[in-house]
Amino acid sequence: MSDECVFCEIVRGDAPASVVYEDEMTMAFIGPRQFHAGHTLVIPRGHFRDVRELDPETGAAVMATVSRITRAVGLAFPNQGLSLWHSIGEAAFQEVPHLHIHVHPRKLDDDFLRIYPHAPALPDKDTRDRYAAQVRAHLD
Repeated sequence: MSDECVFCEIVRGDAPASVVYEDEMTMAFIGPRQFHAGHTLVIPRGHFRDVRELDPETGAAVMATVSRITRAVGLAFPNQGLSLWHSIGEAAFQEVPHLHIHVHPRKLDDDFLRIYPHAPALPDKDTRDRYAAQVRAHLD
């Protein structure tokens, strides 16, 4: 755990949170900002900056909790869909350097989390195959 991380403070009980669920490896609590009611954050209890640092056991526990919380949020709050997201780094607007998955109810035409600011490129199959090879070269 980190002494300077607000989510680690929540895990330790040193900072307030509206806890929805907790188990040995994960915790879920209502996010401090509520664009739509029900926005919930799921975190590992251990301090991981982002998903790239997860070990398989913690990753599986986080995803099991995300699945469980997503079902509950979808039933508890009005929505026409749900968004899940995890941001990594400044360019992706990560605000807390502790892995967290947002579970957010969505409503039609809410314009929340617009994915692309303009129409994205549609590369041909050869280009996509080249991109796939680049990623495969870095798998561990």
